[in-house]
Amino acid sequence: MAAYDFPQDLRSAQQRLHQTWAEYEALGRTLPWSVEPSEGWTAPKVLYADGDPRSLPPSPGYTDEQKAEVARLRHELVELSVTVSTHPYWETVAVGEVVDQRMALKHVHQQDADSGQGEAA
Repeated sequence: MAAYDFPQDLRSAQQRLHQTWAEYEALGRTLPWSVEPSEGWTAPKVLYADGDPRSLPPSPGYTDEQKAEVARLRHELVELSVTVSTHPYWETVAVGEVVDQRMALKHVHQQDADSGQGEAA
């Protein structure tokens, strides 16, 4: 993959976007299956399906703290996405190169780690 000279603030925003997305996914793996309290359910076996009946246990729903953390992370993901996608750097890139450079930016943290230039966390 070609190396591009991305501005440091764009690199940092992209890195933070990766980190926030990882935090959001990790949080999601710990949350109940339903935002609101819900009784469990069992679906009968579906005609022409080979699987067993499906079921989910009751869900206590998200706590207020969990709801607030999900909202915070979603807000941060949107803000970082806007920061990365509207950065002035993109106006300096030739139209035919924008997609390649945007894809390269998504992996620039891997290049930094390989070359020992990664940011300290």
